[in-house]
This record gives sequence, C-alpha cells and structure tokens, in this order.
Amino acid sequence: MSTLFRVENLRVAYPGQRLQSESNRAHQWAVDDVSFTLAAGERLGLVGESGCGKSTLGRAAMRLLSPSTRIEGRVAFAGDSVLDLSPAQLRRFRGEAVALVFQDPMTRLDPLMTVKDHCLETLRSHQTKLSTQQAKTRVLETLEAVKIPANRWTQYPHEFSGGMRQRVAIALALLLNPKMIVADEPTTSLDVTVAAQILRELTRLCQERQMALLLISHDLTLVGEYCDRLAVMYQGKIVETGPVQKILQHPQHPYTRSLLKSALHLQATPTSNQIKTSSGQALLRLHELKQYYTLESNFIARLLSQQDETIKAVDGVTLDIQAGETLGLVGESGCGKSTLSRTILQLVRPTSGTVQFLGKDLTALAKRQLRQQRREIQMIFQDPHACLNPLMTVGQSVVDPLLIHHIATPEEAKVEAKKMLKRVGLAPDDYYERYPADLSGGQQQRVAIARALITHPKLLICDEPVSMLDASIQTQVLELMLELKKEFNLTYLFITHDLWVARFFCDRIAVMNAGRIVELGPTAEIFSHPQHPYTQTLLQAAPLLARYEFH
Repeated sequence: MSTLFRVENLRVAYPGQRLQSESNRAHQWAVDDVSFTLAAGERLGLVGESGCGKSTLGRAAMRLLSPSTRIEGRVAFAGDSVLDLSPAQLRRFRGEAVALVFQDPMTRLDPLMTVKDHCLETLRSHQTKLSTQQAKTRVLETLEAVKIPANRWTQYPHEFSGGMRQRVAIALALLLNPKMIVADEPTTSLDVTVAAQILRELTRLCQERQMALLLISHDLTLVGEYCDRLAVMYQGKIVETGPVQKILQHPQHPYTRSLLKSALHLQATPTSNQIKTSSGQALLRLHELKQYYTLESNFIARLLSQQDETIKAVDGVTLDIQAGETLGLVGESGCGKSTLSRTILQLVRPTSGTVQFLGKDLTALAKRQLRQQRREIQMIFQDPHACLNPLMTVGQSVVDPLLIHHIATPEEAKVEAKKMLKRVGLAPDDYYERYPADLSGGQQQRVAIARALITHPKLLICDEPVSMLDASIQTQVLELMLELKKEFNLTYLFITHDLWVARFFCDRIAVMNAGRIVELGPTAEIFSHPQHPYTQTLLQAAPLLARYEFH
C-alpha cells in the first residue's frame, strides 16, 4: 500500500514550556521525536495514558495548535508538506482531505445552530455547486449512516444526549468524503452498541473508499478490535508499534505490558457481588418514575394538525437500591440513564412518580428541604474538568460544599478538605493551591470524588466517572472508590456504558433501554445468563481482549 500520511521526527512544545537539554532533563517536549506512516485504507490506533501527547500529536498534524507552539520535524499528506500549506490550502486540507473528530462534541457544535444548519454549512462551504436538494440528500444519507433519524435534524445540540451529539460530530466529518479521519477519543461518551456501530461504519468506509483512520484512544480493547496497527505512546514518545495482534500477544515495552494488564484486570476480575442490604427499607426507592419531554411542532405542522412529539426519557421506572450496595445502571446513549440520575436529585422535576430517599418523597419537598437532602446525595460526573470551576483552586472546590451546607467554619473546612484530599491520594501540600487545568484527568477525578465525599453522603450517584480515563487510571480510581465505599459506608448508583467496568465494580445491574428497566439482577447472572434480547445485544457488542493470548 502506498503511503498517504507521513510523520517524521515530529517534536511539539507548548508556549512557555522549557525544552529538554543536557543540563535540564526534567522538562521535555509534549511530543518528542515521533515518526510513523499511514497508508490509504489503513487503520492505526494510537494509545496511551492521559497527558502522554496523543491529542497534541493529532492536532499538530492538522495544524490546529496556536502559532506560538514550537513544532519541528515534517508532516506530509499525499507528498505535500502540511506544515507549509497556505491558509487557503489548509482550509481545503481540513475537511476535504483530512477530517477530525473530537472527544467532546460540544467543542465542535454551535449551540445556536440546528443539526441541519451544521451539516448544510459544512457542505456549502466546500462544495458550492451542490443544489439544495442534493445537499439535503447527502446530509440525510450521512445522518442515517450514524443512526440519527431524519426527524431530528431540525433539533439543536442541547436536545441531544452526549452520545447523539457525538454521532452528529462524526457525521460532519464524513460529509465531505475525506481521504483520512483523525478520530480523537471518538467513542468515549458512547455506549458499546453505538460505539461498535460507529467504528464498524468507519471501518467499512475505510475499506470501500481506501480512507485512512488514525484512531486516538486510551481504550486498548477498542483499538485492538478495530485497528490494523497499534502505536503505544508514553511521555511524548512512541515506545512500541506494530500489527495489533503481535503487540497484544507479545508486548515488548514495560508500559505496553502494564496497559494490557490493567485492561485484562478489569475484564477478568469481577467483584464478589455480595449485596449488603440494610435491615430496614431501601435507601432509595423509585416508583413509576416518569420524565417526559415535548418537542413542539413548527408552525406548518400545527396548521396541518400534527401533534407535538413526546420523548419518554424515563418511562415508568420502579427500582430499589439497598444501603451498602453498588447498583450498576447500563444502557446505550439516550436510553435515559443520565436523565434518571438528574430526576433522582430533583435537578429536574419528574412528570410523575415518586423518589423516596430515607423514607422521604423528594418529589414533594420544597427547595429548601431538597437542599438539605442533597447533602446526603452527591454526584460524580463523567468529565471532572467540566464540573470543577477553573477559577477555583483544588482546595476551594473541595471546601465549597461544607460552606454551602454550613457544616463547618472556613478554618474547619480547610482542615477537613486537606484530610479528604490525602484520603483520595492527593498530597494536600502539593495540590491544595493548584488549579484544575494543572492536573491530569485522573487527578481531576480524584478531586471530584473528594468534593463529593466531603459532606459524608449516604448515596453517591456516579455518572460515567471513569469513561474518560485510560485503563490503568480507571483501575486506580475504581479501586479507590471500592475502598472509600467500605470506609464511609457508601451506597453507589453507578451509571456506565462500559460493561466490563460494571462487572468489575457492581453488585447488581439494571439494564435500561428506551426509558425502561428491561432487566435487573446480580452481576454474575446478568453476564452469564442474560435474559432480555437487548442485554444480549449489549454483551455481544462489548469488545474483549481475552481472545488474545497475552504473553
């Protein structure tokens, strides 16, 4: 196969970063002397932990870093130097030649534009001769390829779930039929079935159109399933590269071996699944809980007497969570998992049904009473960077809940916050005065856990808390959460689309589909004897490393 994309001796340093020299070994390039090639139709997976330089490499190759960034080496596409392209050439290069799919789709989508407007703008900016009908046909075909119904293209990004927004971002990348796609963690926010659909579609397109794919991911299992070759990145360098099967079966570098061991540990080591229940009533009891949203019809539809469309995000959920257990809630993007969590917290009031916590119906409480109850129910979100105020230090973020609930004086709160930071593995002297931007993803999530635990809640709702972390950091955070569960007598509602994480961490699993709980039972039974067809589909879609004989 002919080489389509070539990177030679690439080095990248951000503004203000001190470069490595003989007298100063502590400061290194973000990307340090990286070389690789990618042929037309080939799929290369670039894996490594958070902060290793994967995303920096992808953005440098697309010329998306600031002009003040120092870049050395050569990047060539179809023989042309990418680093020497003029602004006009660079505009055509991005989109028509190479398209980029970001990890967070909201960085790509304008909240004031509909999906239809996003797609048509992308087409018309590059292919001005397309008629309105031709553009519409192309857009609808592309949206259908990523499983977005045609009746949703007039909606705005905020009306989509995280996974659905990512499908829109992928559709935008595919619209112009590029020769190469750089996908930077494209399925982090997607459940296994949708991730499998998207990656199967990308794989098919690569084969049919001889389109290259650079898949940047922390998920070794995912890369092993869908890529031809694998490049392992560590501290700015590619430390190992080769065919996927060879590296997964015979890893040579110690870092590659540690990544594999962490991934296999999650997939092969479930918890004891011993459900610890209290002698009294359930800690949390949901009864016929419903959360409906109405999509208002446009003016013409109303003239034609068409009714508004109702979305049943949560549709009659009845569920008990016992004190001391970890209940996993799994299901595909858009099935209602996150909506259910927000409804439990009463961040959105339910359409109908009840939420009983410690015997009290939260749906009947006034705002002031709810605020008191929320001290006992805390939440850990998927993206710690998004839930931590960038203008507040780590210490201020952890102290804040104690002051909000009037639990401690500022002096007492500072002492408690330092104790909690130490408990989650962050030395207070090193981290208390730092800002979230100075921390890695795993460190940010530890801060988020400390903030959630500082009020000593009884229930923690964890919404995809480790989905954005690489396997080794995932394992560390999950094992920390298991320790904290015992130490603080916690109950977890653990929302995830990662079935292997759910098996490792949860006592029971509730499978959610289209707003309903379709299957509920002990973790071991769900995995060994799934009863519902949807559960069976989820398990079949989950990529597995066990088929590789690791030496």
